[in-house]
Amino acid sequence: MDFLEAMNFRHACKIFKEGKKIPKKMLENILEVGRLSPSSFGMEPWELLVIQSQELKEALRPSCWNQVQITSCSDLLVFVTKNRLVQPGSEYVEEMFKRKNMPQEMLDTYVKLYADFLGSKAEGNPSFYKDWAAKQAYIAAGNMMTYAATEGIDSCPIEGFDQKEVEKILGIDGNEKSVALILPFGYRVNEQPSKIRLSLNGICRYL
Repeated sequence: MDFLEAMNFRHACKIFKEGKKIPKKMLENILEVGRLSPSSFGMEPWELLVIQSQELKEALRPSCWNQVQITSCSDLLVFVTKNRLVQPGSEYVEEMFKRKNMPQEMLDTYVKLYADFLGSKAEGNPSFYKDWAAKQAYIAAGNMMTYAATEGIDSCPIEGFDQKEVEKILGIDGNEKSVALILPFGYRVNEQPSKIRLSLNGICRYL
């Protein structure tokens, strides 16, 4: 389907067809779309856990408001943000800039710009890096959901979960990293309701 058709097809699927699996190649394509998605300063400040184990899905479900999508989906993706690694002065940040093969002087300039820009925003805000990284993760998640829709694959972005409990189950150190978003993919059981949105005149101002 074309892009606008995919946007109309996509909705927050509440019940997936249990046992119907996404073909391996299609799943890899969805993940590749996430990998190719943009992020501020090119930091790619998140990683993906691809949960296919039904046992692990069952373990997570009570901590996710007991939502049926968690266990009925084909593949459950968990976006984990790299909160500590993206802080200015880390080796990770410098290595991400070094990938561009720029001269040392330009590298130093970018590292300083990054430190000044993020450092000023983080001052007095202990959750800044976690929130900043989560915003980047949502860019990738949006691209992945839309691409999946072009292939007739459904999704449902989930923020309704107990973060500490989910991180405990997944063995994630909440000081180093955080679960930002849970995103199941699969195939719908029911047709989506009519899409309700504000009109263009309701959201756009031409200046």
